[in-house]
Amino acid sequence: MAKAKKLKKTLVDQILDKAKIEHDSLALNALKDDLPDDIDKSDIYKTLALIGDKTGPLIGIVPITEHLSEKKLAKVSGNKKVSMIPQKDLQKTTGYVHGANNPVGIRQKHTFPIYIDNTAKDKGFLIVSAGEIGRSIRIDSQTLADFVSADFADLLETH
Repeated sequence: MAKAKKLKKTLVDQILDKAKIEHDSLALNALKDDLPDDIDKSDIYKTLALIGDKTGPLIGIVPITEHLSEKKLAKVSGNKKVSMIPQKDLQKTTGYVHGANNPVGIRQKHTFPIYIDNTAKDKGFLIVSAGEIGRSIRIDSQTLADFVSADFADLLETH
């Protein structure tokens, strides 16, 4: 009988374990479209780092199948305008490279406001990066929001 390959815990896994927060560690690269059968692409959320004209850095979390509405995020966060942090400044702002940003790791180091799209609340869970390319966690939406002090809001670009 083959033993299931045990994944090495990421820092995010360790933080959640220490806080006794239930989550699943997943080895998947959402950017590659190579998803297990039990995971729908719309279950995977991207953690976007933006800068607001009043708040400074802030985080918006939306399904990878959707686009973030900067206008809506600006409104809920009390900014007039928000814009994506340039990729070259991303790591020095959040501590993570493009594709590895995650709310748990960012919250450990920064108090940036975090907003999660309402679709995650409706779904009951979401999958976000675990701080390394190719690694993710599946976690209860409300549990994650409570742990990282995030607010749910309508953040999606309407078509």
